[in-house]
Amino acid sequence: MMENQDFEAKLPEILAEELPLEEEKSSRLAHRLRHKRVRLSTVISILLAFAIGLSSGYLAWGRPTAPAETALKPGATPTAEHEHTVTIDMAAIAQQVNPPAGYTLPVKLGDLGSQLVAAGAIDYQKFVKVYADAGQPLTNEQIAILTKGSDQPLVIKPDNAYFLLNFFWAVGLTNQNTILTIGPMMKDGKVNIGNFASTGGWTIGSKSPIELYASTPLVTLTAEQQKRLEEVARNVFRPCCDNPTHFPDCNHGMAMLGLLELMAAQNATVDEMFTAAKYVNAFWYPQQSLEQAVAFKAAKGLDYTQVDARELTSAKFSSATGFKAVHQWLTNNGLLQQGPGGGNNCGV
Repeated sequence: MMENQDFEAKLPEILAEELPLEEEKSSRLAHRLRHKRVRLSTVISILLAFAIGLSSGYLAWGRPTAPAETALKPGATPTAEHEHTVTIDMAAIAQQVNPPAGYTLPVKLGDLGSQLVAAGAIDYQKFVKVYADAGQPLTNEQIAILTKGSDQPLVIKPDNAYFLLNFFWAVGLTNQNTILTIGPMMKDGKVNIGNFASTGGWTIGSKSPIELYASTPLVTLTAEQQKRLEEVARNVFRPCCDNPTHFPDCNHGMAMLGLLELMAAQNATVDEMFTAAKYVNAFWYPQQSLEQAVAFKAAKGLDYTQVDARELTSAKFSSATGFKAVHQWLTNNGLLQQGPGGGNNCGV
């Protein structure tokens, strides 16, 4: 089986400042990679709804992933007889990245939805109409979250991922926290705070984004909880830019901040928050997360469930620059067909 220390040799673009040319790779590595050639075309249908969302925003997102006919089977572990071959089961990887049944987060929403409506962060009628007009009307459960609250553990899944994106965007934007009041978002002063996608892009509140910004103590943290929040927020990145959650200048960053604030307030550990960020990013960035999973499987023999959450969400892999290196490595080595361009929409 591949040794973990071989990862630097297998993903040089990510772990070195200078990106080596393709011809510099050894013929031995090329020989090994030929045994691991895969194509992502078998997964396109699974991720169709997500791929649409990459270019058009959340209105086209949230369609459920069809469950596989067979049980989830992790990719085979290399044996001594075939120590240089890793079997990559693309359908299994896709279901590890975006489990059809969802991923349970160690957090409850409580009455946060009604607080958002009361604070003017969500205009209930606008919110409902946006989803209805998109042909994806809110479910009874989602309506209850906004009007009555929920005491059930939160499960993120294909058909609610983008409801939760907008829900937590409102939380992150509105909640009063020093990450917003004295953090990098304030570098140009509050007079310019509306120039970010995460602020000016919020159009479904009953108040303006500037009025809402860090205006209401929805989630109050102790000093220890704030410390844990900041540790995670400074180290969780997103592939649409090179900024961490601590600088939430787009909707995904602001939504992740809102989620992490709520988790910290409910005494989630640092490890629990990193793991949550890993899986939430996977639902909000399904194509990028799938490629990350393929890279870790090909280079390190790890299933997605085995990949360390801190490592995966770090700048090395989950920033725009880090993900670009992952994507280029997959493309250069025949592990990925070059797909069409496009990025995640950062507005409502």
